[in-house]
Amino acid sequence: MLRSPAWPPSAQDVDTEAVGRAVRAATAVAGPGGRPGAAPADRLAVVRALGATAPLLSAGTAGASFATLAAVAAADVQAARVLEPHLDALAILAQAGVAAPAGSSWGVFAAEAPGLRLGATVSSADRDVPPGPSPAVPSGTAVVLDGTKPWCSLASSLSHALVTAHLGDERVLVAVELRQGGVTVHDEAWVARGMPDVPSGPVDLVGVAAQTVGAPGWYLRRPGFAWGGIGVAACWWGGTVGLARVLRDLARARPESELLQAALGATVLDLEDAEDAVATAAARIDAVVAGGAPGAEPDWPLLAQTVRSRVRRAADRVRERVVRTIGPGPLAQDPAVAARVADLELYVLQDHGDRDLARVGRIVLERGGVAW
Repeated sequence: MLRSPAWPPSAQDVDTEAVGRAVRAATAVAGPGGRPGAAPADRLAVVRALGATAPLLSAGTAGASFATLAAVAAADVQAARVLEPHLDALAILAQAGVAAPAGSSWGVFAAEAPGLRLGATVSSADRDVPPGPSPAVPSGTAVVLDGTKPWCSLASSLSHALVTAHLGDERVLVAVELRQGGVTVHDEAWVARGMPDVPSGPVDLVGVAAQTVGAPGWYLRRPGFAWGGIGVAACWWGGTVGLARVLRDLARARPESELLQAALGATVLDLEDAEDAVATAAARIDAVVAGGAPGAEPDWPLLAQTVRSRVRRAADRVRERVVRTIGPGPLAQDPAVAARVADLELYVLQDHGDRDLARVGRIVLERGGVAW
């Protein structure tokens, strides 16, 4: 699966074929309508198994981390959607020096939405910090959460989550045990046809206990925030590879069709561009471990958004081309193909299209970052 010469050495530690086989075997149970792997528990089992052995994202392991995520997505998009935030949370906790409870499963709930706000106040039970909304709190401070958090994937199935909340004028990351009183999950709000087994509705929190992870603002300012965004793009690329295999298999079965060959050729080019974007980013992250000169590191937010936008564009082109080429039959009659198209289409919408392209433009105008 790994073809780009840009992959750093850490990527060679991943047997992508073995990862794909394991995921396919674990999610082979058919659900309603024949959709693969219908129960969230199936994918959580995969997540716990892979989470125990998969490399956590850091400088020196980015190639292995991204290759693993891509291999999982190529086998099952929803499994990657569950695994990526779990591994991201474990990496964040490791960076903050916080141990995750044994057997726990994690999400990362960092989205915001108009009209919704999750506030944090220092708990009166924390004797080291005066109670109230002051943002001057150290990592590990006990806080109380009140409000609503949108886009909380699998909140009804996970044991824990890292959640961003407003603490005074800052945003702070907190660790929350989800199986406590005051947590109300609204899975009924999730009506999507893509990723139906990963409900991502809002969660209401009333008087919920949590602990800060890192100082206020730490989560968003660290390089790992941008690196995690590239990890999501690795999942998009892997999911697109899985869809391209449908086209490849059809072209192999009909070798006389130049239309299929042309579509496959164009898809190869799009996937190489997406893979090169992810692989090059992984190499730049892994290079940090060598300890370059101060100021020599990339502009991580610019790099992350560039990679995400490149992969999104490639994924959209491949999905549209595959759907146009294979016709309505597989979408109407093959549950696995229909599921992958719907899952991938929804997943890549985590990239905000033109709004994120505008973000690239603003960064370049403000900070430079392109040679021309």
